[in-house]
Amino acid sequence: MLKWTVIFLIIALVAGIFGFFGIVEAAASIAKVLFFIFLILFVISLIMGRKKI
Repeated sequence: MLKWTVIFLIIALVAGIFGFFGIVEAAASIAKVLFFIFLILFVISLIMGRKKI
């Protein structure tokens, strides 16, 4: 999941350099959503990993 976030972030940066504004907004928003999903899953895995049954 983090891999896809980085890929879309790179696409957004490259598109921003070349001036493709529509692509920049789309790739940046996808990267932002994937980052927050990854962050939430990471926190959940930390919490679940600490529980000993």
